[in-house]
Amino acid sequence: MDVEIPEDLRFTEEHEWIKVEGSKTRIGVTDYAQDRLGYVVFVELPEVGEEVEQVAKGAFGASELGAVESIKVVSEIYAPLSGEIEKVNENLVDEPELVNSDPYGDGWICVIKPSDLERELENLMDSEAYEEFLESEE
Repeated sequence: MDVEIPEDLRFTEEHEWIKVEGSKTRIGVTDYAQDRLGYVVFVELPEVGEEVEQVAKGAFGASELGAVESIKVVSEIYAPLSGEIEKVNENLVDEPELVNSDPYGDGWICVIKPSDLERELENLMDSEAYEEFLESEE
């Protein structure tokens, strides 16, 4: 599989990534997700101050952070951790294609101040587990 999977991140089955930055976490969509979506034309961002709940396997009612719209499809972005939205990537309003060109850098979606980081990290995949998950999806 020819997609980038950074070793310092955690991942969800919905193809979001999480980077722990001290007491906060940066969130985005994976290289795999942006590749499958195709050319991104619009990103719906969450509201700063919004409280979100971590998406759990098979759970209903998980928080949506927003959506990514490509020329092919609209895909929801789910909260990979519970907490408060502290910051959103305003650059995506005018440059949604950053999700395609730099999904792990300038294409990030938001920053969450997690409410239970240590416990909820256990629900996420490391890079090796995510790679195995992708291979099982093919």
